[in-house]
Amino acid sequence: MAEKAEKLQAFVWEGKDRKGSKSKGEISGTNLALVKAQLRKQGIIPDKVKKKPKPLFGGSKKITPFDIALFTRQMATMMKAGVPLVQSFDIVTDGLENQGLRELIAAVRNDVASGTSFANSLRRHPKYFDDLYCNLVDSGEKAGALEQMLDRIAMYLEKSETLKKKVRKAMTYPIAVIVVAIVVTAILLVKVVPQFESLFQGFGADLPVFTQFIVDLSEWMQQWWFIVLLGIVGSIFLFKKAKKKSQKFSDLVDKYVLRLPVVGEILDKSAVAKFGRVLSTTFASGVPLVDALESVAGATGNAVYRDAVLKIRDDVSSGTQLQASMKTTGVFPVMAVQLTAIGEESGNLDEMLEKVADHYEGVVDDMVDNLTALMEPMIMAVLGVLVGGLIVGMYLPIFQMGQVVG
Repeated sequence: MAEKAEKLQAFVWEGKDRKGSKSKGEISGTNLALVKAQLRKQGIIPDKVKKKPKPLFGGSKKITPFDIALFTRQMATMMKAGVPLVQSFDIVTDGLENQGLRELIAAVRNDVASGTSFANSLRRHPKYFDDLYCNLVDSGEKAGALEQMLDRIAMYLEKSETLKKKVRKAMTYPIAVIVVAIVVTAILLVKVVPQFESLFQGFGADLPVFTQFIVDLSEWMQQWWFIVLLGIVGSIFLFKKAKKKSQKFSDLVDKYVLRLPVVGEILDKSAVAKFGRVLSTTFASGVPLVDALESVAGATGNAVYRDAVLKIRDDVSSGTQLQASMKTTGVFPVMAVQLTAIGEESGNLDEMLEKVADHYEGVVDDMVDNLTALMEPMIMAVLGVLVGGLIVGMYLPIFQMGQVVG
């Protein structure tokens, strides 16, 4: 019941400021009385305050990881400028258009204003702030360097989301080729081939084998297209559900997806980049190496690297050097291992890990650009073969009849 009573709501108000000028705006609060009190503290005499009506269609926009990264960057900027923490929340909130994000930040702000630590306020919203984020903020608070920590977290989030965006772009092209090929082929088989089939019936001769195969396939598609569509949608749904529900199946998919041509290599290099970025950020923040590796394991985005990092954590906790343990896993590239070794020997491990992240993010960027350039002619080639093959198959009987007549 207490949680329900403390839920933040959006209010719209009209009133007068200290100079007597009329003004209006929006404010978040738990109830009407507290909102009015909050407005008075700001020097506003409220004439009318009411709950903001909810939109007829839809509600608040979804809060994305990019939104969290933007919020973190703005907080870091405010605090570096010497603005107090609570006031930083107010300034950042005023500049946001996403109502959902405004309410989230207002909830964190109110917790901080009531005496709760920043990190613990964030922990009440695990959907948007994971353990790594909260632990880093906690370290920054305890070390008295919150603004530097927020700046480091913002950089990590920005780099991480940019990398994810590139990987998604790389995955989109092969899927687009397959989808377009299937759709075009299905349309030709269901709509175009039957027109030729009615023409062939008047020939009174046997059709070529290839043409007969296309005609039979067309008839089958016309009869069972709905079952085929249902099967494809059902397979995608079951695959996603199995990946979400079964850890064993999910790990198996992660293992074999790394073996895919081109795309698998992009995913492999992105996992190495994430390893370097997260470990560099956590280690530079003063988190002990073993604890940092615990955070890294879940952030690599692939079960193969997750298991490898957990093995590294166990080896390091028993006294093995980080680079030696990385080498024994057999999944990290030679350059990543060598840069880590240099970092351990020179005492600049966080800097070297950052170089690992920068290098492999650049590699992923180049590979995605190359894939984009390769996929465009590949799409044309695939569609050309499918459409050309069907057209040739449909015109074969006409060509043969022409030869007979000739």
